Amino acid sequence: MTAVEQRFREFKMPDVGEGLTEAEILKWFVAPGDTVTDGQVVCEVETAKAAVELPIPFDGVVHELRFEEGATVDVGTPIISVDTDPGAGEAAPQAAPAAEAPAAEKPAAAAEPEEKEGRQANLVGYGAAPASTKRRPRKPQRSAPAPSAGAPAPQEPAPAPARPEAAPAPAPAPAPELNGSGRTARPLAKPPVRKLAKDLGIDLETVTPSGADGIITREDVHAAAEAVQAARETPVAAPSAAGTAASARERRVPVKGVRKATAQAMVHSAFTAPHVTEFVTVDVTRTMKLVADLKQDPELSGLRVNPLLLVAKALLVAIRRNPDINATWDEDNQEIVYKDYVNLGIAAATPRGLIVPNIKDAGAKTLPELASALGELVSTAREGKTTPAAMSGGTITITNVGVFGIDAGTPIINPGESAILAFGAVKLQPWVHKGEVKPRQVTTLALSFDHRLVDGELGSKVLADVAAVLERPKRLITWA
Repeated sequence: MTAVEQRFREFKMPDVGEGLTEAEILKWFVAPGDTVTDGQVVCEVETAKAAVELPIPFDGVVHELRFEEGATVDVGTPIISVDTDPGAGEAAPQAAPAAEAPAAEKPAAAAEPEEKEGRQANLVGYGAAPASTKRRPRKPQRSAPAPSAGAPAPQEPAPAPARPEAAPAPAPAPAPELNGSGRTARPLAKPPVRKLAKDLGIDLETVTPSGADGIITREDVHAAAEAVQAARETPVAAPSAAGTAASARERRVPVKGVRKATAQAMVHSAFTAPHVTEFVTVDVTRTMKLVADLKQDPELSGLRVNPLLLVAKALLVAIRRNPDINATWDEDNQEIVYKDYVNLGIAAATPRGLIVPNIKDAGAKTLPELASALGELVSTAREGKTTPAAMSGGTITITNVGVFGIDAGTPIINPGESAILAFGAVKLQPWVHKGEVKPRQVTTLALSFDHRLVDGELGSKVLADVAAVLERPKRLITWA
């Protein structure tokens, strides 16, 4: 490493996730000339999973920002250069390549003075030679007679006007096919067929023959006539002015970052895992009363207590009773991987798109611990600070569509998991309770599962257990 390279250090785009290949620079926090210290955040980037702040690993003065905000940069590409010894004076961050060129590549000695005086070294080779007043001697014209010995030689030949190079002669058009008598060949068709084509206004030269020896049949003419009629019935495109007016009311946004990753993951899941979705409607009046009571519990003071917390707890109980639902399909090894831990994913809508962070070892947490983890997960996601690690390794997911007033849906399974539970809106509805129709708080649950490894029986048991816990939340104790 040269002294210049040691002084001007480059910070490359790191892989801030698991195998990510690119990231978008959202915002620069520094500018050329700013002093930076080891560990200082210099920019915020958005990967396919989350927005991440990047700290620089050395001290110095920012020399150059290699990319503007909004640029997508491959991992390993330098994004900023820093002068680590600004007190050493002016210096170029790149070494002159001319000094590194091998001697065998240098021009001949006779040409060195001219090149040194008039040509400047580039990153590769030399730049263009400076303009010269010297002319290259013209070749004598063959038709000009040699001057006589006594005639005085001209001082300098008068410059001839420039003549454009002659354009190459165009390739001759292919000769028309002849019928042996010297005339152009006509389409082969019987007189009745020719009359039919004339009546229908069909040019036989545009008809593709299907008969033996290239003879056009009546069917060929009718087919050509139908094609012409279909073309006439095709609606004419709207005028360009209307198209321009429509485009003025449209917005085009590049697909990148979280949105791009979500789209790829959903397409892969939807067309790889055979989805089955089951639904159940359940009376959650007792669960809603329990939520109200827990909000007054001193043990849960300051924690996020809501219906989603008890839905998460109910799903964890159902997984404990039906552990085979907590698995994944390994296509490469043709294996089903059963997991003895639960990383519970919670789908979260953010300004940058849908993300699914997960609570690690959620099955081992108490209710207060689960409430704390759930609150931290949601707040971090809303702030856009979710890390890629927090979105990796999920085993099963809950999506709360009820917050949008939606009753139910058919959620798509998060890649690498086997099931996802949709929690619908809780609404006051007429319900038969103890033999009487009463207003009760009711919701709909939907469970989508991968039918490659989850049979209908297993999926139904899991969904039924979740519903049973929410209908009678005391089962959180009796089934635990």
